[in-house]
Amino acid sequence: MPEIRVFLADDHAVLRDGLSALLESTGSIAVVGTASDGREALASIERLRPDVAILDISMPGLDGVQLAELLHERLPEMRIVMLSMVADPEVIYRALRAGAHGYLIKASAGREVVSAVHTVHRGKRFLSEHVSEVMVEEYGRERQAKSPLESLSQRERQVLQLLAEGRSVPEIATLISISRRTVETYRSRLYEKLGVKDLRELVLFAVKHGILPSK
Repeated sequence: MPEIRVFLADDHAVLRDGLSALLESTGSIAVVGTASDGREALASIERLRPDVAILDISMPGLDGVQLAELLHERLPEMRIVMLSMVADPEVIYRALRAGAHGYLIKASAGREVVSAVHTVHRGKRFLSEHVSEVMVEEYGRERQAKSPLESLSQRERQVLQLLAEGRSVPEIATLISISRRTVETYRSRLYEKLGVKDLRELVLFAVKHGILPSK
Protein backbone atom coordinates (compact mmCIF):
# COMPACT_ATOMS: atom_id res chain seq x y z
CA MET A 1 0.00 0.00 0.00
CA PRO A 2 1.47 3.41 -0.94
CA GLU A 3 2.39 5.67 1.95
CA ILE A 4 0.25 8.68 2.82
CA ARG A 5 2.49 11.60 3.75
CA VAL A 6 1.20 13.35 6.88
CA PHE A 7 2.26 16.51 8.72
CA LEU A 8 1.18 16.91 12.36
CA ALA A 9 0.94 20.28 14.12
CA ASP A 10 0.07 20.39 17.81
CA ASP A 11 1.56 22.36 20.70
CA HIS A 12 1.24 19.44 23.14
CA ALA A 13 4.38 17.35 22.71
CA VAL A 14 3.00 14.20 24.37
CA LEU A 15 -0.08 14.11 22.13
CA ARG A 16 1.96 14.99 19.05
CA ASP A 17 4.49 12.23 19.70
CA GLY A 18 1.80 9.70 20.54
CA LEU A 19 -0.22 10.34 17.38
CA SER A 20 2.96 10.33 15.28
CA ALA A 21 3.94 6.90 16.63
CA LEU A 22 0.43 5.57 16.08
CA LEU A 23 0.30 6.80 12.47
CA GLU A 24 3.77 5.47 11.68
CA SER A 25 2.89 2.05 13.10
CA THR A 26 0.30 1.46 10.35
CA GLY A 27 2.90 0.95 7.65
CA SER A 28 0.72 2.93 5.23
CA ILE A 29 1.30 6.39 6.71
CA ALA A 30 4.54 8.36 6.96
CA VAL A 31 4.76 11.38 9.28
CA VAL A 32 7.03 13.68 7.28
CA GLY A 33 7.13 16.53 9.79
CA THR A 34 5.75 18.01 13.00
CA ALA A 35 5.42 21.49 14.48
CA SER A 36 4.36 23.05 17.76
CA ASP A 37 3.07 26.40 16.48
CA GLY A 38 1.10 27.65 13.52
CA ARG A 39 3.74 29.75 11.75
CA GLU A 40 6.33 26.99 11.96
CA ALA A 41 3.72 24.58 10.60
CA LEU A 42 2.86 26.86 7.67
CA ALA A 43 6.48 27.17 6.55
CA SER A 44 7.15 23.45 6.90
CA ILE A 45 3.96 22.34 5.18
CA GLU A 46 4.58 24.65 2.22
CA ARG A 47 8.07 23.16 1.90
CA LEU A 48 7.18 19.49 2.46
CA ARG A 49 3.75 19.46 0.71
CA PRO A 50 2.26 16.48 2.55
CA ASP A 51 -0.90 14.68 1.43
CA VAL A 52 -2.66 15.35 4.76
CA ALA A 53 -2.11 17.97 7.46
CA ILE A 54 -3.44 17.37 10.98
CA LEU A 55 -3.79 20.71 12.75
CA ASP A 56 -4.48 21.55 16.39
CA ILE A 57 -7.24 24.16 16.41
CA SER A 58 -5.53 26.04 19.26
CA MET A 59 -1.87 26.85 18.64
CA PRO A 60 0.41 29.86 19.20
CA GLY A 61 1.41 31.95 16.20
CA LEU A 62 -1.49 30.96 13.97
CA ASP A 63 -4.42 28.96 15.25
CA GLY A 64 -5.67 25.95 13.33
CA VAL A 65 -8.52 27.79 11.61
CA GLN A 66 -6.25 30.60 10.36
CA LEU A 67 -3.70 28.04 9.23
CA ALA A 68 -6.34 25.95 7.45
CA GLU A 69 -7.54 29.02 5.53
CA LEU A 70 -4.03 29.79 4.31
CA LEU A 71 -3.27 26.18 3.40
CA HIS A 72 -6.59 25.71 1.63
CA GLU A 73 -5.76 28.73 -0.52
CA ARG A 74 -2.11 27.86 -1.21
CA LEU A 75 -2.30 24.04 -1.36
CA PRO A 76 -5.89 23.27 -2.41
CA GLU A 77 -5.17 19.59 -3.16
CA MET A 78 -3.92 18.88 0.36
CA ARG A 79 -6.40 17.41 2.84
CA ILE A 80 -6.80 18.94 6.30
CA VAL A 81 -7.92 17.27 9.54
CA MET A 82 -8.61 19.50 12.55
CA LEU A 83 -7.84 18.45 16.14
CA SER A 84 -9.79 20.05 18.97
CA MET A 85 -10.62 19.65 22.63
CA VAL A 86 -14.21 20.76 22.00
CA ALA A 87 -17.15 19.75 19.82
CA ASP A 88 -18.88 23.11 19.77
CA PRO A 89 -21.05 23.44 16.61
CA GLU A 90 -19.86 26.98 15.89
CA VAL A 91 -16.20 25.95 16.14
CA ILE A 92 -16.87 22.97 13.86
CA TYR A 93 -18.56 25.23 11.30
CA ARG A 94 -15.60 27.62 11.40
CA ALA A 95 -13.14 24.79 10.81
CA LEU A 96 -15.09 23.34 7.90
CA ARG A 97 -15.62 26.79 6.40
CA ALA A 98 -11.86 27.36 6.58
CA GLY A 99 -11.23 24.28 4.45
CA ALA A 100 -10.94 21.38 6.89
CA HIS A 101 -11.98 18.00 5.51
CA GLY A 102 -12.07 16.26 8.89
CA TYR A 103 -12.61 17.11 12.56
CA LEU A 104 -11.37 15.02 15.47
CA ILE A 105 -11.88 15.39 19.21
CA LYS A 106 -8.57 14.89 21.01
CA ALA A 107 -10.09 12.55 23.58
CA SER A 108 -10.89 10.03 20.84
CA ALA A 109 -8.14 10.93 18.37
CA GLY A 110 -6.03 7.90 19.28
CA ARG A 111 -8.62 5.45 17.99
CA GLU A 112 -9.92 7.57 15.11
CA VAL A 113 -6.91 9.35 13.63
CA VAL A 114 -5.83 6.52 11.32
CA SER A 115 -9.34 6.18 9.89
CA ALA A 116 -9.53 9.96 9.51
CA VAL A 117 -6.29 10.12 7.51
CA HIS A 118 -7.29 7.28 5.19
CA THR A 119 -10.80 8.68 4.73
CA VAL A 120 -9.80 12.24 3.82
CA HIS A 121 -6.97 10.96 1.63
CA ARG A 122 -9.59 9.08 -0.41
CA GLY A 123 -11.35 12.38 -1.01
CA LYS A 124 -14.12 11.93 1.54
CA ARG A 125 -14.82 13.76 4.79
CA PHE A 126 -14.46 12.51 8.34
CA LEU A 127 -16.17 13.70 11.50
CA SER A 128 -15.37 11.91 14.74
CA GLU A 129 -18.23 9.97 16.28
CA HIS A 130 -18.82 12.54 19.02
CA VAL A 131 -18.78 15.41 16.54
CA SER A 132 -21.39 13.65 14.42
CA GLU A 133 -23.61 13.24 17.47
CA VAL A 134 -23.25 16.92 18.36
CA MET A 135 -24.17 18.00 14.84
CA VAL A 136 -27.24 15.76 14.79
CA GLU A 137 -28.35 17.25 18.13
CA GLU A 138 -27.81 20.76 16.77
CA TYR A 139 -29.88 19.90 13.73
CA GLY A 140 -32.63 18.58 15.99
CA ARG A 141 -32.77 21.88 17.87
CA GLU A 142 -33.16 23.76 14.61
CA ARG A 143 -35.99 21.55 13.36
CA GLN A 144 -38.58 23.77 15.03
CA ALA A 145 -38.30 26.00 11.98
CA LYS A 146 -39.22 24.53 8.61
CA SER A 147 -36.17 22.85 7.12
CA PRO A 148 -35.01 23.83 3.61
CA LEU A 149 -34.58 20.08 3.05
CA GLU A 150 -38.35 19.76 2.81
CA SER A 151 -38.23 21.52 -0.55
CA LEU A 152 -35.92 18.88 -2.04
CA SER A 153 -36.99 15.88 -4.08
CA GLN A 154 -35.75 12.41 -3.19
CA ARG A 155 -33.24 12.55 -6.07
CA GLU A 156 -31.98 15.98 -4.98
CA ARG A 157 -31.42 14.68 -1.46
CA GLN A 158 -29.52 11.73 -2.90
CA VAL A 159 -27.25 14.00 -4.91
CA LEU A 160 -26.78 16.26 -1.86
CA GLN A 161 -25.71 13.25 0.24
CA LEU A 162 -23.19 12.11 -2.36
CA LEU A 163 -21.75 15.61 -2.80
CA ALA A 164 -21.42 15.90 0.99
CA GLU A 165 -19.47 12.63 0.98
CA GLY A 166 -16.97 14.20 -1.41
CA ARG A 167 -18.07 12.33 -4.53
CA SER A 168 -17.23 13.88 -7.91
CA VAL A 169 -19.78 14.57 -10.64
CA PRO A 170 -18.60 11.56 -12.73
CA GLU A 171 -18.77 9.29 -9.66
CA ILE A 172 -22.30 10.39 -8.85
CA ALA A 173 -23.40 9.93 -12.46
CA THR A 174 -22.13 6.34 -12.40
CA LEU A 175 -23.52 5.53 -8.95
CA ILE A 176 -27.10 6.61 -9.67
CA SER A 177 -27.10 5.94 -13.43
CA ILE A 178 -27.70 9.43 -14.78
CA SER A 179 -25.63 11.67 -17.06
CA ARG A 180 -22.96 14.06 -15.81
CA ARG A 181 -24.95 16.97 -17.22
CA THR A 182 -27.96 15.87 -15.17
CA VAL A 183 -25.83 15.71 -12.02
CA GLU A 184 -24.59 19.24 -12.73
CA THR A 185 -28.21 20.37 -13.17
CA TYR A 186 -29.14 18.85 -9.80
CA ARG A 187 -26.13 20.53 -8.19
CA SER A 188 -27.12 23.95 -9.60
CA ARG A 189 -30.69 23.39 -8.43
CA LEU A 190 -29.43 22.55 -4.93
CA TYR A 191 -27.38 25.77 -4.84
CA GLU A 192 -30.50 27.76 -5.75
CA LYS A 193 -32.94 26.00 -3.42
CA LEU A 194 -30.62 25.97 -0.41
CA GLY A 195 -29.22 29.47 -0.90
CA VAL A 196 -25.56 28.47 -1.20
CA LYS A 197 -23.06 29.73 -3.73
CA ASP A 198 -20.55 26.90 -4.08
CA LEU A 199 -19.72 23.31 -3.16
CA ARG A 200 -18.03 24.20 0.12
CA GLU A 201 -21.14 26.02 1.36
CA LEU A 202 -23.27 23.09 0.20
CA VAL A 203 -21.16 20.68 2.30
CA LEU A 204 -21.43 22.99 5.31
CA PHE A 205 -25.21 23.04 4.86
CA ALA A 206 -25.26 19.24 4.71
CA VAL A 207 -23.22 18.89 7.90
CA LYS A 208 -25.29 21.49 9.72
CA HIS A 209 -28.54 19.77 8.79
CA GLY A 210 -27.54 16.28 9.80
CA ILE A 211 -26.67 14.92 6.35
CA LEU A 212 -23.37 13.62 7.59
CA PRO A 213 -20.68 12.12 5.35
CA SER A 214 -20.18 8.37 5.60
CA LYS A 215 -16.94 7.29 7.27
